[in-house]
Formats: sequence, structure tokens, C-alpha cells
Amino acid sequence: MKQENYGKAVALRHELHQHPELSNEETWTKQRLMDFLQEQTDLGIVDKGNWFYAVYRAGNDRLNIAFRTDFDALPMDEAIELPWASKIPGKAHKCGHDGHAATMIGFALEIDQEGAANNTFFLFQPAEETGDGAIQCVDLIKDEQIDEIYGYHNFSGLPYQTISAREGTTHFASKGMTIHFEGTPAHASQPEDGQNPALAIAKVVQALPGFTELKENTGKVLATVIQIAVGSEAFGVSPGEGDLKLTIRAYAEKDLNRLQTNVETFVKELASQEQLQVGFTYQDEFPETFNHKENVAKIHQAAESLGYEYTELEKAYRGSEDFGHYTKCTKGAFFYIGNGEEYPQIHTNAYDYRDENILRGVEMFKALANMTDQ
Repeated sequence: MKQENYGKAVALRHELHQHPELSNEETWTKQRLMDFLQEQTDLGIVDKGNWFYAVYRAGNDRLNIAFRTDFDALPMDEAIELPWASKIPGKAHKCGHDGHAATMIGFALEIDQEGAANNTFFLFQPAEETGDGAIQCVDLIKDEQIDEIYGYHNFSGLPYQTISAREGTTHFASKGMTIHFEGTPAHASQPEDGQNPALAIAKVVQALPGFTELKENTGKVLATVIQIAVGSEAFGVSPGEGDLKLTIRAYAEKDLNRLQTNVETFVKELASQEQLQVGFTYQDEFPETFNHKENVAKIHQAAESLGYEYTELEKAYRGSEDFGHYTKCTKGAFFYIGNGEEYPQIHTNAYDYRDENILRGVEMFKALANMTDQ
């Protein structure tokens, strides 16, 4: 990567870091990225509203290869001293999406100047953190007849700048589940006059291990209690409604669907017994992220060609990633660049993206953009 392009990418990363925006609110971020590409490159720009992509066309007989980046931030305060610290209280790039976006910008600069063996699509996606960004952008696969798609994430706990990937499932499927119970309030001295959902919620919590440990499950299944909300600080009132919030998660989507069905069935029967009304809502829904074998092989080949250390991940990550929507529609793979085994974890106050990983990400993308199936 040219030093000038690296410098521009790093400077833009710092600028993005100072102006974090949350999922589906990334209006300034998107416009800044589009403006940069329009000012600095001759790439075609396709504006799709919440998201956009840039295009380098090598020829009709070439592969169509897409590369995806995300650019949303987290609802966290900047808690460390940085020259490029967030200027917006309660919002910060504590997952490194500023670095991912800067990597894509550096990659676009390089391809614009040097060309590529294949038609190259630079996909800028919003709202990865809430799981609804990729689903907004997935039409790109069909519209541009994408043959392959790649993405990466910086990752703490992996050796510094090591490239890592695995075949098959690399991130668990998950969703946020809210169970809302409606009963009737009563005086706390006479709770039998109403229907308090507290006991029903307790029974659901106690039943969860039985659903996550079924022999039919093909991999790890989890149901994590996130919040229990029943009543208020009114000691004279037996409450008449309450919520149980869970994150349900599984290695395989079929196990996640089975867990959801089992919990819903159990809760409905319980609600009937307890004379309660019940409803279910879902949010932050992520598919499993599945890596195709041939594309993992290309990632390995790219790393070796660049002299980068490559490691095969032994286990899928329990955390979710919406990149899986793309690999349901075309071949592709998601890989990782190590921040260091002792580096602060993403989504923590001490974390900041390591600028040096921009260079590694750009070189990996360039190598993949220039691979052919011949």
C-alpha cells in the first residue's frame, strides 16, 4: 500500500472516530465516505439511501467480487485519552468500524490507482451492531451478480496482525427475545385478587436450561437472561404486567429456531395456566455467518502470498455478525486480523482500533481482488 494512501486512510479513520453515529443514524458518516471517494477517486458511486457502494469495472468476462465494510458506532462513552477522541457524549467507535471503513477507503484508493484483475465492489453497510444492516444491502448480490464476497473484523485475543478464518460457521446465530406478560394488578395485601406475572417469569427462567441442553441440538445453544422487569417501587401494589428479555443464541440456525419454538410453546401453556396474556417481540436478529470452503482457501492463499501468518480458528465465535446474510446468497468468507492476545477487547472502554491493521486489511483485500479461478 502506498504511504500516501495509508496516511489518508488513517487520517480519515481518526475523523470518523471523532464523529460516531449509531446504527441507522449514520448520515454524516455515509456522506463523508461518499464525498471522500468522489473527491479522491474515479470509481463509480451508487447511492442506495442508508448505504452505498463504489465500483471498479475490469471487464465483462471477469469475476464480480464484493468487499463489505460496516461504519456504525456503539452507545458508549469515550473513556480513554485519545487525540481523536469522540466528540459526541454517549457514542464511540468501540468496535473498530471506523477502522474497517478506513480500510475500505484505502483499498478503494489503491484499486482506483492500480486497477484489479476482477470487477470490484466496495460495499459500505450501516447498522451491523443491530443486525439489520446487511439485510438492507443484500440486493447488491443479485443486482450486480456478485460471484464472491469478503469482509473482515479486527479481533482481540488473536496474535497481532495474524490472519485467521475457518470453514463453515464462524459466528453464531442470535436474536433478542422479549416475552411480555399481561395480568391484572391487585393490592399487595391481597395478591390473589389479581394475576401477578412474577412467578410465571421465574418458571420460564428455571426452564431455560432444559431447552438449551437438548440432545437434538447440533452445537452450542444459549439463552441468556438480559432483563427481568416486573412492577415498580410501589410496595402496596402487586404488579399486573412484566417483561422477560433474553438473548437466544446457537451455533446452527435450526437449533436457534427450535429453541425459539420450544420457549414460545412452554410460555403460552404456562400463561394459560396462570391466566395471563402473553406476547413475543424480537430484535437484533443475526443469522449464522457461514464461510464457504473455497473462499477460506483463497484467504489462506492471500495471506501466504503476502507473507502474513495465517491460523485456522478452532471454534466459531459465539458473538454474532450479520455478514451471514451475504453468504446465504453467494459464495464468500469472513476473516479476522489480530489485535494482539492481550489487547483490550472490542466493546470495552479501553479499546481503540489499531491503525496498523488498515495496511494489513488493504493488502489482503487487494490480493483477493486479483485472484482468478483459472
